[in-house]
Amino acid sequence: METFIRTLIVDDEPYSRDELKHLLGGYQAIKIVGEAESGESAIMSAIHLQPDVVFLDVEMPKMNGMKAAKALSELKKAPLVVFATAYPQFAAEAFRYDAVDYLLKPYDEDQLQETIQRIMGKFYSQSEPDIGKTTGKLAVEENGEILYLEPKDILYMVRDDKVTRLITKVGEFETKTPLKDLEFRLLTYGFFRIHKSFLVNLEYISRLTPWFNGAYQLQIEGRSEMLAVSRNYVKALRSRLEI
Repeated sequence: METFIRTLIVDDEPYSRDELKHLLGGYQAIKIVGEAESGESAIMSAIHLQPDVVFLDVEMPKMNGMKAAKALSELKKAPLVVFATAYPQFAAEAFRYDAVDYLLKPYDEDQLQETIQRIMGKFYSQSEPDIGKTTGKLAVEENGEILYLEPKDILYMVRDDKVTRLITKVGEFETKTPLKDLEFRLLTYGFFRIHKSFLVNLEYISRLTPWFNGAYQLQIEGRSEMLAVSRNYVKALRSRLEI
């Protein structure tokens, strides 16, 4: 089974399509399979390309995004829909179509990251249980040796300049693997992005504390340091943690 998420971008403005394509290119889990410039072509592309998710503009000539979303929902293989628009007034109507999210232009990268996490959560929850497990362990180098770490022993990871530090139950290790790649590999192991620089194991979160401007800090079991939670990730994080 494919481990990437087939994605279709629909927008009547070429610049907007290029911008979103560029931003989505930073996510290993996302594979852009096509583009469309109208609601009508979105439907035809969806039938032909069978995308898992459609990023859909609202204001387009003839068939607008809302009408296109309704038509997409009636397909035999209905894709997830993310509305991407410069107009906030359509948000309430958008969620009548069970939209995953409603992104406003110009795009905020933190908000896009949260959207991708929601998509991945929905997509992989419907997939086979071993999706993302290319290997059972993570390989790291230390003193010329290769060590293999169990994901369940990793407390959290932090990106520091060009190195990712892995804080585990048995010590700290470093790898050059980018955080976004580790996030993809660990999809099924309960890890969650709380900040552009932090990826944490949900199993070990012990405390979530309000900080300032809507941001939070969290504490990991057995650790004294407090980790920053970006305000754009707080809602999704609390949803994952609470029964």
